[in-house]
Parts: sequence; C-alpha cells; structure tokens
Amino acid sequence: MTEKDPDTAEMDEPRESFGEIVRTVIYALLIALVFRTVLFQPFSIPSGSMKPTLLIGDYLFVSKYSYGYSKYSLPYGNLLPEWFSGRLFGGEPERGDVIVFRNPRNENQDYIKRLVGLPGDRVQMRRGVLHINGEPVKLERIESFVEPVAARAQQCVSRANIARLRLSAEDRELIRSEGRDLCLKIQYIETLPNGTRHPVLDADGDRNLLDNTSVFIVPQGHYFFSGDNRDNSQDSRERGGIGFVPADHLIGRAELVLLSSDGPFWQFWNWRGDRFFQSID
Repeated sequence: MTEKDPDTAEMDEPRESFGEIVRTVIYALLIALVFRTVLFQPFSIPSGSMKPTLLIGDYLFVSKYSYGYSKYSLPYGNLLPEWFSGRLFGGEPERGDVIVFRNPRNENQDYIKRLVGLPGDRVQMRRGVLHINGEPVKLERIESFVEPVAARAQQCVSRANIARLRLSAEDRELIRSEGRDLCLKIQYIETLPNGTRHPVLDADGDRNLLDNTSVFIVPQGHYFFSGDNRDNSQDSRERGGIGFVPADHLIGRAELVLLSSDGPFWQFWNWRGDRFFQSID
C-alpha cells in the first residue's frame, strides 16, 4: 500500500474546511430568509404614536404568520403580478391587536397601530372617549405618564392648559415645579368590548381635533386603527389620513420588544433594560 504524501494531505484539509464554511454560510442565509419571510420580521419604532405601549427606540418582532401572507407582507412583494391579491393562509385579527400594516394612502410606508374597529363596526370619538357601536369603552384613570421633554415627547400637558385638564393635585404640583423639564400626560386603562385592556394617553383633554369625530362605519374587508397616544397619532380617525385599512395590507402582529434604547443603540448607557424581551399587549 502506498502511503499518502504528507504534502497532499495537508492540502486536502483546507479544501474540506472551506467547503464546510461555505455550506454553513448558505444554511445560515436560508434560515434567515425563511425566518424573515415566513415567521418574523424586525421593526423599530421611530415615533411616539403608540406610547406608552411602544416607545421611540424600541426594536420589536412582528409575527407574519398570524394573519397569513399577502404581497405586502412578503419581501419584494411589490414585484408580484397584479393578479396576486388577497391573503394566503389568512387568519383573522382580533380587536386590540397591535399590528404593522402598509399605509393604503402611501404604500411605501409601514405603520404600527392598535386595531379598534372590525368590519361592520360603527366607530366614533366623543369628548376623547372611544365609542364602538354606540357604546363608550371603559376608561380607568391610573398614574400619569411622565417623561423628559428631551425624549422627543411631542405634545405635553403644559402650564398653559393645566387649568382645563382633570389633573390630580400631585400632577398640578409636578407641572408647576418642574414643567419646563418634564412632559406629563394623563393615562388611562382602556377596556375594549372583547376585554382587551391597554393604556392610552391624553395630553389635551377633549379639545383635540381627533377627540370628537363623526361616525365611521368600517367596510367589509377593512379595519379601523388608532394609536394609544391619542392626541399624537395619525390614524383612521383622521379624515384624509390612513383611512380604513384593507385586510391584505396587514403585515403582522407585534409580539415582543426585543431591545430598547433611548438614543443611538451603540450608546449602551441609554439602553432601557427593563423593556428587553417584553411582550406587547
């Protein structure tokens, strides 16, 4: 038996190692592709329209399988032919779900809001209270939501409108003493007709343009969305806004805040560790 040349043996091993590396990279890319296409898609929160449920700088996972698949939930779905419409393996969303969807007025934009109106519902805002099919939803006042003004807090309760808001004595004193540095918003727990409970914010009493609306009748095959930060959200309540959202525009349900940072993510001192791996209700 002829012994194998040592030099040849040394040359064979790197070829096998390189092949393993290539296969590993291909497998990893395939797994990532399947993960993003079929299961979950990552999103980041750029605005405060869903405070306090979601904060600017939250990084979250959206489950794409929850409602099935449409051309809006698939990568490069805009390249699909016109006859491809509707949803495959579609599931029905539930009232109260936090959902990422494609803006029907601008299909280059993704929005994230809470589903409050189902097909056939009559939805209206009266004096800042959401009404569904003629009935007001239950609101329970809880502690105020307070954050630094520097945190891109948008509209805040200020000294100018303190007199006309239903503030506690503690809130009034807080604004008088530190109103230049803090942003305070009244906070409620809202209970939808199916029992879903979630927080909502009120920064302007009941005088915001979207606090009093006409009745919206949700068409079949469409949904009505609202932000939890009610006075700072562009949603279905706004005439000429996103309007009713067709079912095939749904991308997925927000499931989990993976990471969160109050600033550039590389600034680890701004990480909000208490929000890491937090489920979204």
